[in-house]
Amino acid sequence: MKKLALAALFAAVGTAAMAGALADPIIEPEVIVEHSTASAAAVIIPILVLVAAAIALR
Repeated sequence: MKKLALAALFAAVGTAAMAGALADPIIEPEVIVEHSTASAAAVIIPILVLVAAAIALR
């Protein structure tokens, strides 16, 4: 009878130790910062070069 009680005690303690938390853990969202590489100058300069080339070829 002592062995049965001891086995039940170990089973109860082992189950409670491995049960984990009842509530979900609170995880903060990761902040992602995205840097843009394009600018207005990246569009305007090639257009100005094409216009200058068109004027020079006239």
